Amino acid sequence: MTAYETVSLTRDVVGVLIPAGTKVELPEGAEATITQALGGSYTVQLQGHLFRIDGKDADALGQAAQRAPEVAADAGEAEVEKAVWEQMKTCYDPEIPIDVVELGLIYECRLEPHEDGGWRVYVVMTLTAPGCGMGDILVADVKDKVMRVPGVREAEVELVFDPPWTRDMMSEAAQLQAGFL
Repeated sequence: MTAYETVSLTRDVVGVLIPAGTKVELPEGAEATITQALGGSYTVQLQGHLFRIDGKDADALGQAAQRAPEVAADAGEAEVEKAVWEQMKTCYDPEIPIDVVELGLIYECRLEPHEDGGWRVYVVMTLTAPGCGMGDILVADVKDKVMRVPGVREAEVELVFDPPWTRDMMSEAAQLQAGFL
């Protein structure tokens, strides 16, 4: 896939209107321009609006779905935690081409043994702006991606606004990419 590739939707698909967060059914055959394809989800422009298309619906854009992470069946806590962090790095704000980890939106991530074996993951995160209409979408994306890690039995993602996010929380690489340094 190349940036700004125009595709014809192969089936009806639900897109999330950016930045409002409203779900909209996009019709089969509509011409959409893919403006961002990061972490398995897509941002498309259609009829003058931007929409986020979830990775599970990649086929509607003629794209392949992202593969689940691979973790050994006997992986320990450190290996599973590393895989969880890597999965969170595949979560992107659809308007900012920088992942939520590099943006500094993840305040905490901890693993606890699950009573049925495996792990329970608890994540505390924030948004770049409290009124962001995409907040629920980003939280759900983080939870979904964490749940794909083999061995994770349960995931909870808490959204907080204290302390408030500032661009100083971004990694140096993210600040460079955003043009802040």
